[in-house]
Amino acid sequence: MSPHQHTPAQSLDDKYHKMQEILRELGRVAVAFSAGVDSTLVLRVAIDTLGPENVIAVTGRSDSLAEGEFEETRRLAAACGVEHVVLDTAEFSDPRYLANPADRCYFCKTELYDKIAALVADRGLNAVVSGTNVEDYDDWRPGLRAAAEHKVRSPCAEAGMTKADIRELSQRLRLPTFDKPAMPCLSSRVQIGEYITPDKLKMVERGEAFLRSLGLRDVRVRHHGKLARVEVPADRIAECMEPQMRARIDAKLREIGYTWVAMDMRGFRSGAMNEALNLKRGSRGAPGGRDPA
Repeated sequence: MSPHQHTPAQSLDDKYHKMQEILRELGRVAVAFSAGVDSTLVLRVAIDTLGPENVIAVTGRSDSLAEGEFEETRRLAAACGVEHVVLDTAEFSDPRYLANPADRCYFCKTELYDKIAALVADRGLNAVVSGTNVEDYDDWRPGLRAAAEHKVRSPCAEAGMTKADIRELSQRLRLPTFDKPAMPCLSSRVQIGEYITPDKLKMVERGEAFLRSLGLRDVRVRHHGKLARVEVPADRIAECMEPQMRARIDAKLREIGYTWVAMDMRGFRSGAMNEALNLKRGSRGAPGGRDPA
Protein backbone atom coordinates (compact mmCIF):
# COMPACT_ATOMS: atom_id res chain seq x y z
CA MET A 1 0.00 0.00 0.00
CA SER A 2 1.42 3.39 -0.94
CA PRO A 3 1.78 6.06 1.76
CA HIS A 4 -1.14 8.05 0.38
CA GLN A 5 -3.61 5.17 0.32
CA HIS A 6 -5.50 4.62 3.55
CA THR A 7 -8.81 3.41 4.90
CA PRO A 8 -11.19 6.38 5.37
CA ALA A 9 -12.90 4.57 8.27
CA GLN A 10 -9.73 4.70 10.39
CA SER A 11 -10.22 6.65 13.60
CA LEU A 12 -7.71 9.25 14.69
CA ASP A 13 -6.71 6.97 17.57
CA ASP A 14 -6.02 4.18 15.06
CA LYS A 15 -3.84 6.48 12.98
CA TYR A 16 -2.01 7.71 16.06
CA HIS A 17 -1.24 4.15 17.17
CA LYS A 18 -0.10 3.26 13.65
CA MET A 19 2.22 6.25 13.68
CA GLN A 20 3.69 5.06 16.97
CA GLU A 21 4.18 1.55 15.55
CA ILE A 22 6.10 2.97 12.59
CA LEU A 23 8.35 4.97 14.88
CA ARG A 24 8.99 2.01 17.18
CA GLU A 25 10.08 -0.05 14.17
CA LEU A 26 12.55 2.68 13.20
CA GLY A 27 14.00 2.93 16.70
CA ARG A 28 16.33 5.94 16.43
CA VAL A 29 15.43 8.80 14.13
CA ALA A 30 16.28 12.27 12.89
CA VAL A 31 13.19 14.45 12.47
CA ALA A 32 13.35 17.00 9.65
CA PHE A 33 12.06 19.85 11.78
CA SER A 34 10.68 23.17 10.54
CA ALA A 35 8.47 24.12 13.53
CA GLY A 36 5.41 23.74 11.32
CA VAL A 37 2.31 21.93 12.54
CA ASP A 38 3.25 18.65 10.82
CA SER A 39 6.89 18.29 11.81
CA THR A 40 6.19 19.48 15.35
CA LEU A 41 3.66 16.69 15.80
CA VAL A 42 6.10 14.12 14.42
CA LEU A 43 8.78 15.37 16.78
CA ARG A 44 6.48 15.22 19.81
CA VAL A 45 5.20 11.72 19.00
CA ALA A 46 8.71 10.47 18.26
CA ILE A 47 9.95 11.73 21.63
CA ASP A 48 6.96 10.29 23.48
CA THR A 49 7.32 6.94 21.71
CA LEU A 50 11.09 6.48 21.55
CA GLY A 51 12.39 8.72 24.30
CA PRO A 52 14.39 11.93 23.71
CA GLU A 53 17.67 10.02 23.69
CA ASN A 54 16.62 8.32 20.44
CA VAL A 55 15.46 11.44 18.60
CA ILE A 56 17.29 14.38 17.06
CA ALA A 57 15.46 17.39 15.62
CA VAL A 58 17.27 18.65 12.52
CA THR A 59 16.69 22.04 10.92
CA GLY A 60 18.22 23.29 7.69
CA ARG A 61 19.16 26.96 7.82
CA SER A 62 19.53 29.24 4.81
CA ASP A 63 18.29 32.57 3.48
CA SER A 64 15.00 30.92 2.49
CA LEU A 65 14.03 30.39 6.15
CA ALA A 66 12.50 33.40 7.87
CA GLU A 67 14.43 34.39 10.97
CA GLY A 68 11.33 34.19 13.12
CA GLU A 69 10.68 30.62 11.97
CA PHE A 70 14.27 29.62 12.69
CA GLU A 71 14.02 30.98 16.23
CA GLU A 72 10.75 29.08 16.61
CA THR A 73 12.54 25.81 15.81
CA ARG A 74 14.97 26.54 18.63
CA ARG A 75 12.21 27.37 21.11
CA LEU A 76 10.07 24.36 20.29
CA ALA A 77 12.96 21.89 20.30
CA ALA A 78 14.07 23.22 23.69
CA ALA A 79 10.51 22.96 25.02
CA CYS A 80 10.39 19.34 23.85
CA GLY A 81 13.65 18.59 25.63
CA VAL A 82 15.32 17.13 22.55
CA GLU A 83 18.69 17.68 20.91
CA HIS A 84 18.43 20.19 18.08
CA VAL A 85 20.99 20.15 15.27
CA VAL A 86 21.12 23.06 12.81
CA LEU A 87 22.64 22.33 9.41
CA ASP A 88 23.63 25.18 7.13
CA THR A 89 22.41 24.24 3.68
CA ALA A 90 23.85 25.48 0.41
CA GLU A 91 20.96 25.58 -2.04
CA PHE A 92 21.86 29.22 -2.74
CA SER A 93 25.06 27.92 -4.34
CA ASP A 94 23.03 25.82 -6.78
CA PRO A 95 22.18 27.71 -10.00
CA ARG A 96 19.31 25.29 -10.66
CA TYR A 97 17.65 26.39 -7.42
CA LEU A 98 18.35 30.08 -7.95
CA ALA A 99 16.77 29.95 -11.43
CA ASN A 100 13.49 29.22 -9.60
CA PRO A 101 11.96 26.58 -11.90
CA ALA A 102 8.65 24.94 -11.08
CA ASP A 103 10.50 22.08 -9.36
CA ARG A 104 12.74 24.37 -7.29
CA CYS A 105 11.81 22.50 -4.09
CA TYR A 106 13.44 19.33 -5.42
CA PHE A 107 16.88 20.93 -5.40
CA CYS A 108 16.37 22.43 -1.94
CA LYS A 109 15.17 19.16 -0.39
CA THR A 110 17.95 17.19 -2.08
CA GLU A 111 20.50 19.48 -0.45
CA LEU A 112 18.79 19.19 2.94
CA TYR A 113 18.43 15.40 2.85
CA ASP A 114 22.03 14.98 1.68
CA LYS A 115 23.14 16.87 4.78
CA ILE A 116 20.80 14.99 7.10
CA ALA A 117 21.89 11.62 5.64
CA ALA A 118 25.47 12.39 6.60
CA LEU A 119 24.33 13.22 10.15
CA VAL A 120 22.29 10.01 10.37
CA ALA A 121 25.30 7.93 9.34
CA ASP A 122 27.60 9.75 11.75
CA ARG A 123 25.25 9.42 14.72
CA GLY A 124 24.13 5.87 14.13
CA LEU A 125 20.47 6.72 13.54
CA ASN A 126 18.18 4.44 11.56
CA ALA A 127 16.06 6.83 9.52
CA VAL A 128 15.04 10.36 8.64
CA VAL A 129 11.37 11.13 9.22
CA SER A 130 9.38 14.06 7.90
CA GLY A 131 6.02 15.69 8.59
CA THR A 132 4.51 14.84 5.21
CA ASN A 133 0.80 14.09 5.53
CA VAL A 134 -1.43 11.99 3.33
CA GLU A 135 -2.88 14.99 1.46
CA ASP A 136 0.56 16.14 0.34
CA TYR A 137 0.68 13.28 -2.16
CA ASP A 138 -2.18 14.89 -4.08
CA ASP A 139 -0.41 18.24 -4.38
CA TRP A 140 2.45 19.65 -6.42
CA ARG A 141 5.33 18.73 -4.11
CA PRO A 142 8.61 18.28 -6.00
CA GLY A 143 10.35 17.84 -2.65
CA LEU A 144 8.63 14.47 -2.25
CA ARG A 145 10.74 13.13 -5.09
CA ALA A 146 13.88 14.08 -3.16
CA ALA A 147 12.44 12.45 -0.04
CA ALA A 148 11.76 9.22 -1.92
CA GLU A 149 15.28 9.20 -3.34
CA HIS A 150 16.68 9.53 0.19
CA LYS A 151 14.29 6.95 1.69
CA VAL A 152 12.81 9.51 4.07
CA ARG A 153 9.93 8.04 6.08
CA SER A 154 6.66 9.88 6.63
CA PRO A 155 4.89 8.47 9.73
CA CYS A 156 1.87 10.75 9.39
CA ALA A 157 1.25 9.89 5.74
CA GLU A 158 1.97 6.20 6.26
CA ALA A 159 -0.59 6.18 9.07
CA GLY A 160 -3.17 7.91 6.84
CA MET A 161 -3.23 11.24 8.68
CA THR A 162 -4.71 14.28 6.96
CA LYS A 163 -3.88 17.86 7.83
CA ALA A 164 -7.07 18.07 9.88
CA ASP A 165 -6.04 14.94 11.77
CA ILE A 166 -2.67 16.44 12.54
CA ARG A 167 -4.19 19.65 13.84
CA GLU A 168 -6.69 17.75 15.98
CA LEU A 169 -4.05 15.44 17.44
CA SER A 170 -1.73 18.39 18.02
CA GLN A 171 -4.48 20.10 19.98
CA ARG A 172 -5.06 16.94 22.03
CA LEU A 173 -1.34 16.87 22.83
CA ARG A 174 -1.44 20.57 23.67
CA LEU A 175 1.11 21.56 21.07
CA PRO A 176 1.24 25.32 20.48
CA THR A 177 1.39 24.76 16.72
CA PHE A 178 -2.02 23.06 16.41
CA ASP A 179 -3.56 26.09 14.67
CA LYS A 180 -0.40 27.61 13.22
CA PRO A 181 -0.76 28.87 9.63
CA ALA A 182 1.33 27.21 6.94
CA MET A 183 4.73 28.90 6.61
CA PRO A 184 6.49 27.56 3.51
CA CYS A 185 9.94 28.85 2.63
CA LEU A 186 10.36 32.44 1.50
CA SER A 187 11.50 31.40 -1.97
CA SER A 188 7.98 30.18 -2.67
CA ARG A 189 6.82 33.80 -2.78
CA VAL A 190 8.96 34.70 -5.81
CA GLN A 191 7.21 34.19 -9.13
CA ILE A 192 8.40 31.05 -10.87
CA GLY A 193 11.15 31.81 -13.35
CA GLU A 194 12.33 34.96 -11.57
CA TYR A 195 15.84 34.59 -10.16
CA ILE A 196 15.98 34.17 -6.39
CA THR A 197 18.25 36.38 -4.27
CA PRO A 198 18.58 36.82 -0.50
CA ASP A 199 17.63 40.50 -0.87
CA LYS A 200 14.31 39.61 -2.49
CA LEU A 201 13.53 37.15 0.28
CA LYS A 202 14.30 39.76 2.93
CA MET A 203 11.80 42.08 1.24
CA VAL A 204 9.15 39.35 1.41
CA GLU A 205 9.99 38.53 5.02
CA ARG A 206 9.77 42.15 6.13
CA GLY A 207 6.52 42.68 4.23
CA GLU A 208 4.79 39.67 5.70
CA ALA A 209 6.02 40.47 9.21
CA PHE A 210 4.48 43.92 8.85
CA LEU A 211 1.14 42.52 7.69
CA ARG A 212 1.05 40.14 10.63
CA SER A 213 1.79 43.06 12.94
CA LEU A 214 -1.51 44.54 11.75
CA GLY A 215 -3.37 41.53 13.10
CA LEU A 216 -3.60 39.67 9.80
CA ARG A 217 -2.97 35.94 10.19
CA ASP A 218 -2.77 34.15 6.81
CA VAL A 219 -0.80 36.50 4.58
CA ARG A 220 1.53 36.38 1.61
CA VAL A 221 3.61 39.01 -0.15
CA ARG A 222 4.04 37.59 -3.63
CA HIS A 223 7.16 38.98 -5.26
CA HIS A 224 6.78 39.96 -8.93
CA GLY A 225 9.87 42.06 -9.56
CA LYS A 226 9.05 45.57 -8.37
CA LEU A 227 5.42 44.61 -7.71
CA ALA A 228 4.21 43.22 -4.37
CA ARG A 229 0.98 41.26 -4.73
CA VAL A 230 -0.57 41.11 -1.27
CA GLU A 231 -2.80 38.24 -0.22
CA VAL A 232 -4.87 38.44 2.96
CA PRO A 233 -7.95 36.41 3.98
CA ALA A 234 -10.86 37.29 1.70
CA ASP A 235 -12.95 38.51 4.62
CA ARG A 236 -10.23 41.01 5.58
CA ILE A 237 -9.76 42.60 2.15
CA ALA A 238 -12.36 45.32 2.73
CA GLU A 239 -10.65 46.26 6.00
CA CYS A 240 -7.28 46.49 4.25
CA MET A 241 -8.75 48.69 1.55
CA GLU A 242 -10.01 51.30 3.99
CA PRO A 243 -8.06 54.53 3.32
CA GLN A 244 -5.92 54.58 6.45
CA MET A 245 -5.02 50.87 6.39
CA ARG A 246 -4.42 50.94 2.65
CA ALA A 247 -2.07 53.89 3.02
CA ARG A 248 -0.11 52.13 5.78
CA ILE A 249 0.33 48.96 3.76
CA ASP A 250 1.29 50.84 0.62
CA ALA A 251 3.80 53.07 2.42
CA LYS A 252 5.48 50.21 4.25
CA LEU A 253 5.89 47.98 1.23
CA ARG A 254 7.24 50.86 -0.84
CA GLU A 255 9.65 51.63 2.00
CA ILE A 256 10.78 47.99 1.85
CA GLY A 257 11.61 48.44 -1.83
CA TYR A 258 8.56 47.75 -3.97
CA THR A 259 7.52 50.28 -6.59
CA TRP A 260 3.93 49.04 -6.87
CA VAL A 261 1.66 47.38 -4.32
CA ALA A 262 -1.44 45.44 -5.38
CA MET A 263 -4.12 43.68 -3.33
CA ASP A 264 -5.10 40.29 -4.74
CA MET A 265 -8.88 40.48 -4.76
CA ARG A 266 -9.26 36.69 -4.58
CA GLY A 267 -7.71 36.70 -1.13
CA PHE A 268 -5.19 34.38 0.48
CA ARG A 269 -4.91 30.94 -1.08
CA SER A 270 -2.21 28.35 -0.85
CA GLY A 271 -0.36 27.72 -4.08
CA ALA A 272 -1.30 30.96 -5.82
CA MET A 273 2.12 31.27 -7.49
CA ASN A 274 1.45 28.19 -9.60
CA GLU A 275 -1.84 29.41 -11.03
CA ALA A 276 -0.09 30.95 -14.02
CA LEU A 277 1.35 27.53 -14.86
CA ASN A 278 -2.11 25.94 -14.85
CA LEU A 279 -0.86 23.21 -12.56
CA LYS A 280 -3.52 20.78 -11.45
CA ARG A 281 -3.73 18.57 -8.42
CA GLY A 282 -2.55 15.03 -8.65
CA SER A 283 1.21 14.89 -9.11
CA ARG A 284 4.13 14.66 -6.75
CA GLY A 285 7.10 15.41 -8.93
CA ALA A 286 6.01 16.83 -12.26
CA PRO A 287 3.62 19.58 -13.31
CA GLY A 288 0.16 18.48 -12.29
CA GLY A 289 -0.30 19.70 -8.73
CA ARG A 290 0.15 22.86 -6.71
CA ASP A 291 2.95 24.32 -4.68
CA PRO A 292 2.04 24.68 -1.00
CA ALA A 293 3.32 28.24 -0.90
